[in-house]
Amino acid sequence: MTRPVDEPSRDEPFQAEAHLRSILATVPDAMIVIDEVGSILSFSSAAERLFGYSEHEILGKNVKMLMPSPDRERHDQYLLNYRTTGKRKIIGIGRVTTALHQAGNTFPIELSVGEAFIGERRIFTGFIRDLTERQQTLLRLQDLQSELAHVGRVSEMGTLASSLAHELNQPLTAVASYCETARDLLHADPDSETLGMIREAMDDAAAQAIRASQIVRRLRDFMSYGETERRIESLQQLINEASALALVGSREHGIEVQLSLDPQADLVFVDRIQVQQVLVNLIRNAVDSMITSPVRRLSISTLADNGFTRATVEDTGTGISDSIREQLFQPFVTSKQNGMGIGLSICRTIVEAHGGRIWFEPGSIDGTAFHFTLPSEEAKT
Repeated sequence: MTRPVDEPSRDEPFQAEAHLRSILATVPDAMIVIDEVGSILSFSSAAERLFGYSEHEILGKNVKMLMPSPDRERHDQYLLNYRTTGKRKIIGIGRVTTALHQAGNTFPIELSVGEAFIGERRIFTGFIRDLTERQQTLLRLQDLQSELAHVGRVSEMGTLASSLAHELNQPLTAVASYCETARDLLHADPDSETLGMIREAMDDAAAQAIRASQIVRRLRDFMSYGETERRIESLQQLINEASALALVGSREHGIEVQLSLDPQADLVFVDRIQVQQVLVNLIRNAVDSMITSPVRRLSISTLADNGFTRATVEDTGTGISDSIREQLFQPFVTSKQNGMGIGLSICRTIVEAHGGRIWFEPGSIDGTAFHFTLPSEEAKT
């Protein structure tokens, strides 16, 4: 007996499941399906390759095991907040973040999350793209752009050197002349008229010194990054994106990353791109310093600091040698064999342009801790 045309075949559910599994096996981006409490329901073949887990060993486990701190500790609360308030933070919005491999290493990803219902059951589907190769290219381009821009300004300085030297030489020569005159007048016992001449000479010397400082300030402005385009930004997001970029290629070194971010010190009034450049530079320096260290731990933390937010990037590396300690933030000073020595100089320029400061000190376990401050949200008002 033949079945009616509209009657589904008993084989169709199996065919649909086989079709779904063929999709999961061939889709190029990793795909993970979880339920509303975070338990993994499906783990594609690309996800297996990306994270190092097989599907059978990860099904039923909480997806937060694929996240580094602090997202791992906060993920359950994120889901609870969404179920309670319906307010979206990630769903439907792609973002760049960091994932955790089975081996314990982190790597940069682009994450997109969608939501669906099967009957009354809510599920979330995450699509994950490994950004390692793209970020390596982007990181190199960013390095070249920042270095060439800075070196280009230094080169332009050479063409201005002769005219600036002449302009600066005039007030400095005048200052020396006025001071010498005042000194000669003081050799004798000065009368009231002579004291008046001395005061006049010192006033003229001070005026010429101010003129010289103005010339230097104009020169410094030319060499700096200029005005920043500041907005209120989440420092946690800047750190997540910058660390995803800077940790490219660090997987094989087994570096442990710890984040301790103060939620009360999250909003800052900054230029996003410039601050991320500072973070990328400090994180990459930290990674480079730990390549040969027995303990390889990178710690990034934030805290409120009198109207500013202090960010700290600390490593357990080789530390800073005494030979370059005093000149570390000067241009063309480096401990790297192939470094240009302008990274930390650029960092200082950016931080100071924001009204903050940058410094370093020995880390808690060998290594070095770099601190810098940024204006908090209140600085906009």
